[in-house]
Amino acid sequence: MVHKLFYLNFSIIVFCVCAPYTLPQFASIEQYPNPSIISTSIIADHTIINQVRLDLINSTKVQYAKDILHVGYFHTSHGSQLTGNRGEMIEFKGELYNWTENGDGNSLDLDDYCFDGDLGNPDWTTWKNRARIYLNDNPDVNVLMGSWCGQVSSASESNIDTYLSLMSELEIDYPNVTFVYMTGHVDGTGLTGNLHIRNEQIRSYCSSNNRVLFDFADIESYDPDGKYFGDKNVQDDCDYDGGNWAIEWQNSHTEGLDWFSCPSAHSQPLNANMKTYAMWWMFTMIAQESTENPQGPEEPRLVNLELWIYIGIGIGVFLVIGVPLAIFLKKKKL
Repeated sequence: MVHKLFYLNFSIIVFCVCAPYTLPQFASIEQYPNPSIISTSIIADHTIINQVRLDLINSTKVQYAKDILHVGYFHTSHGSQLTGNRGEMIEFKGELYNWTENGDGNSLDLDDYCFDGDLGNPDWTTWKNRARIYLNDNPDVNVLMGSWCGQVSSASESNIDTYLSLMSELEIDYPNVTFVYMTGHVDGTGLTGNLHIRNEQIRSYCSSNNRVLFDFADIESYDPDGKYFGDKNVQDDCDYDGGNWAIEWQNSHTEGLDWFSCPSAHSQPLNANMKTYAMWWMFTMIAQESTENPQGPEEPRLVNLELWIYIGIGIGVFLVIGVPLAIFLKKKKL
């Protein structure tokens, strides 16, 4: 009888230890972080342009981004600087940088002009509902980005707060989508102008909250060699107090070798070159981040406190019921 009592005791304890893992309805579930919240901010600005321009980026990582990303991009004219040079970019840099509307062949799936309007057109909020409809209709899309036209120039702090809040709502409701934030294009008002202040508001939020930012204005404030024009009232066509930095750089470098001619709405080809380089670097970093920080729920498991509670309950049940019952049965048998 002593041996039977020992095995019964042992079996109950084993059950109490294992049950929480085999009965998930009693387990507390811990999950990986929200996929739209990355482990570090990704800032596509002037500092990373040469990664693509000078072929320093790992081509395998670019290919991986093409393999796993499905991008929706809504914009109007200024936003076309990123994508309006598709054919010229391929001719200049090769098929590695090919994208198509459906991801045909060995290309990135990028749905350009995925819905009408931009972040400020026709108003400050309509884009959010359009984004919801688009994402619901296209569940494969895992990156969504939208650009401004000139609205940030006249935006109030409240307007930008609304933008950031709406983006946050979408991130919560669509946790498998990475949302790309953007600054507004430069407008000649310099470092004291409203545009710069509102762009700083967006930059600060993205840096503090580990978001992906395409820094439109920053890219327009530097030439490829890193020469700064942001303090010279630089404008979206690359004019500044004293000249035009894009035309100056193009004239001092070789077309077809250092830069390529292409459409560039409201601006110069070099500006669009740099925007496209930044876009591809950004996509590569988003894909790399998803690999280094895989997402998805873990198997249910108990925290230590709960585990010991289960063990204690099991032992208590045995002592209160099991032992007296065993003694009663033994006496009855006798």
